Amino acid sequence: MRCPFCGSDDTQVKDSRPTEDNTAIRRRRHCISCRSRFTTFERVQLRDLMVIKNTGARVGFDRDKLARSISIALRKRPIEPERIERIVNGIQRRLESSGEPDITTKQIGEMVMAALASLDQVAYVRFASVYRNFREAKDFEDFVGELSGDPD
Repeated sequence: MRCPFCGSDDTQVKDSRPTEDNTAIRRRRHCISCRSRFTTFERVQLRDLMVIKNTGARVGFDRDKLARSISIALRKRPIEPERIERIVNGIQRRLESSGEPDITTKQIGEMVMAALASLDQVAYVRFASVYRNFREAKDFEDFVGELSGDPD
């Protein structure tokens, strides 16, 4: 494993343990060259997933991008990072076990929306505002009205 600080290939594993949900191995590493410490995660990948964007472009599934988008929606909310990790793991597992090598951004977005709806309403609205491309305050009002059951 290459050191993220100095780029040296000479690193050693100091400690390995499973993550809380047993979906990955957390490895604590030490760089021999610059003496820095860093953590890596080893996960099972069932298959290579391709994401089909709205433009029709095909890109590889990026787990980190999914985690970042969920983290942004949950920024400054009282949610532990482990919960975010569990959500990301769950979505990735469902996508990989679906049997489909190609998935759409819409499928991913709907899974994230469902997870956030049950976790945190503020994050749900934040994510929806980007995912559904809200353009003005009325879009927020309409969406929040749907949440609260207002017939307006």
